Amino acid sequence: MAQSATVFLSLLAFLAIYAIYHFARSITSRVWGIALGLMLGGISGNLIDRCFRAPYLLHGSVVDWIRLPHWPVFNLADTSIVISAITIALLLLNDVKPRSLDELS
Repeated sequence: MAQSATVFLSLLAFLAIYAIYHFARSITSRVWGIALGLMLGGISGNLIDRCFRAPYLLHGSVVDWIRLPHWPVFNLADTSIVISAITIALLLLNDVKPRSLDELS
């Protein structure tokens, strides 16, 4: 999917990694830390494939290798990203703050 947009997706991944790194340094919530760690790991895993697989830098394709019946093919990085996105959505819906006010003072 989106094989013609590999450079764009790679640059977007670099931007996401920078944003997560910048934001994660200020959080105090353990659950937010785990969610962002999963996101960072998944994005990094797919980016490594894009950077170091043939044909050349930022033009490689992500290797999807898990096949389930009636489901698209995926990999562990994709799983990590999806679990992280669901966790972050639940945290936002339940108004769980990335930083607690008690820990900031």
